[in-house]
Parts: sequence; C-alpha cells; structure tokens
Amino acid sequence: MAKLTNEEIIASLKEMTILELNDLVKAIEKEFGVTAVVAQAPVQEQEPQEPKGPTEVTIMLKEVGQTKIAVIKAVKEATGIDLMSAKKIVDACTPDSPSVIKENVKIEDADAIKEAILAAGAVVEYK
Repeated sequence: MAKLTNEEIIASLKEMTILELNDLVKAIEKEFGVTAVVAQAPVQEQEPQEPKGPTEVTIMLKEVGQTKIAVIKAVKEATGIDLMSAKKIVDACTPDSPSVIKENVKIEDADAIKEAILAAGAVVEYK
C-alpha cells in the first residue's frame, strides 16, 4: 500500500461530508483507542467597552411636594450637609428652576440619593 501525503489526505477530507467525517473520527478513535479533541479557534480578547451614558450625574430637585420638612431632612441625610444648607436648596426649588442637590455623583450613589428623596415626597431628576 502506497503511503499518502498530507496534501492527499487533506484533499480527501475536503471531499467528505460532515457525516462521513464524523464516521471517520469514530473509526480512528476505535482503531487507536483515543478520543478526538475538537480544536477551537483562539478566543480574541475584547477591548473593554466604555459604559454607555454618563458615569456621573448632577441630582436636581425638581418639585418639593407636600412634605417640605421631610424633603429637607432627606436632602440633609443624602448629601451630608447641615440643616440650613439643605433648607436653602429646598427653598430655592421652583417649577421653572430646579435646585442642584449634588453634582458629579456616580450613578449608583445618585440612585440611592434619588430613592431617599423620592420617598420623602419630592421629584428628582438627573442632569
């Protein structure tokens, strides 16, 4: 029997169907007592994706609502400022001109602050 070259073997494999290739792999495994390992293309490292949208926001007090004292306390707690400064922020809020509660806040922290102030009855938005 003549020895086949690698090129001849590859050419023969190219002509086979997937089912024929599968049968060939099983026959080789049985004949030589081995298990075939399927080769995979190397995984390409993905470049880190930049976050979509802003990473920091400014929290704005849009409407105070009916519970002004609760909103002042919530602003004080959320920002760590004194009571008089919190009152000034709340008093400065008008429907036409929202007050800045805190600037350059990470989204995760801003969500916690927003929830606390919303619970007090105010309307908050991000800018």
